[in-house]
Amino acid sequence: MIKIYHVKGTRGIRPIWLCEELDVPYEVEVIDFSPVFRNSAEWRNLSPTGKVPVMTEGDITMFESGAMVDYVLEGYGNGRLVPPPRTLASALCRQWCWFAEATFARPLGEIVNHNRVAPNGETVGFVIDDCKARARLCIDAIESVVSNSDYLVGNSFSAADIMMGYSLLLASKFGVLTDDHPHTKAYFDRLDARPGFIAAKNAG
Repeated sequence: MIKIYHVKGTRGIRPIWLCEELDVPYEVEVIDFSPVFRNSAEWRNLSPTGKVPVMTEGDITMFESGAMVDYVLEGYGNGRLVPPPRTLASALCRQWCWFAEATFARPLGEIVNHNRVAPNGETVGFVIDDCKARARLCIDAIESVVSNSDYLVGNSFSAADIMMGYSLLLASKFGVLTDDHPHTKAYFDRLDARPGFIAAKNAG
């Protein structure tokens, strides 16, 4: 069985949500995310950088959420939640999956990291402002698509929406997703109402 090591609100939401959508059996193990445990040899054997999630199945161990999504789709998707290969829709699905983590989540993650490591809890305002501006530029790109369709790849829910949903969850949490992007807010509301997303957010 798939086992996902998880902390509530983190990227483990993605593979959990996907398993829910595909009705794939899985187990969640909530870990102690204290610095002591994250730096322990036990945890670093599973996650070299000390981060979550980690996913195992048999003798396979993975520590990157987007790769977990690909792995679960490959093994259990049977063509669901991904367009036919070598089509425009497939190319767009892959593009948005990568965009969600490599481009959009990056400035959002920098907000988290900067707030965590800033001395005496004093954040540098212009750094946070820059991160938020870069994130809003990403939301501009999303807005241009979901103003004309329900989801990122036409009107069909796909793996791209699972990848993007978590990044939008962070954007909403940090006050970056605002009424200036009404179509993206409506899109996020659609994702937020899906039972699989609700279950994934509540896991842990």
